[in-house]
Amino acid sequence: MSLLIVGSVGIDTVKTPVEERFHLLGGAASYCSVSASFFVPPRLVGIVGEDFPQKHLDDFKKCQIDLEGLQILPGKTFHWSGEYFGEDLGARETRVTELNVFENFIPTLPSLYRQSQVVLLGNIAPQLQQHVLGQVERPHFVIADTMNYWISSTLPALQQLLKSVDLLLINESEARELTKESNLIKAGRTLLSMGPRYVVIKKGEHGALLFDHEEIFSCPAFPLEKIVDPTGAGDAFAGGVAGYLASRLNIAIKGDEIDKSLLREAVVYGSVMASFTVESFSLEKLHSLNTGDIEKRFQTFRRLSAF
Repeated sequence: MSLLIVGSVGIDTVKTPVEERFHLLGGAASYCSVSASFFVPPRLVGIVGEDFPQKHLDDFKKCQIDLEGLQILPGKTFHWSGEYFGEDLGARETRVTELNVFENFIPTLPSLYRQSQVVLLGNIAPQLQQHVLGQVERPHFVIADTMNYWISSTLPALQQLLKSVDLLLINESEARELTKESNLIKAGRTLLSMGPRYVVIKKGEHGALLFDHEEIFSCPAFPLEKIVDPTGAGDAFAGGVAGYLASRLNIAIKGDEIDKSLLREAVVYGSVMASFTVESFSLEKLHSLNTGDIEKRFQTFRRLSAF
């Protein structure tokens, strides 16, 4: 099954209490695509400037990421700089956000991309997410990610988008903000009433909750001794979920329903990919992985969660 991913592609500067790194590959679509590439060859839709390093393009190609939808325009690439604090790097401060060419990004899909069966709408403005979705002919499964900025600034557009989404990915603070519910179980139920068929509330180091209209699945986070850089963990999670579903969609969908056991497995694979991502800066850890590493950690997840 084909997977379309749309989102930001950028250059990051990340500072932690131990180290500061410059010119890192960043952006939601970058993390989503590299993570998903371990399951299917994704189609990437994004925009970069002429300053975007060739090395990053080469790394995308090594991951078998289709770059026909990546626009390269005169100007500078989206740049984000952030600093993490605390022993567990749980606090973050954004120091610089420079949209550059991303500020006027209007995604236009190549003709082949319009036939994509799974669509992952990365963390960009809901109007752009809707614009992309409107160009896809008959998607089988649509996943959308969002963040608090869009909840506070473009709520009507986000609410409209949710009516067209199969699976919403959202973190716990955003879920509370969007639903006005402090309890995450109530928040999950309220989010389902807004339109998505399934909802995943990401809880960082405490795992994730998967909701449908009948059941709740609780996925733990993988216990790590050391976190190096939390940047992009949620996007790597989204890529793992989307990539695994796309790789199994031919057997996952029965009629108009998706096999819930495979959806649960997708959430676990998302957690696996996120756990690897935070073990190094940027996408360095993912670039050094192989499918055996991923499967080994998936089986460790299974043993950790069984009783």
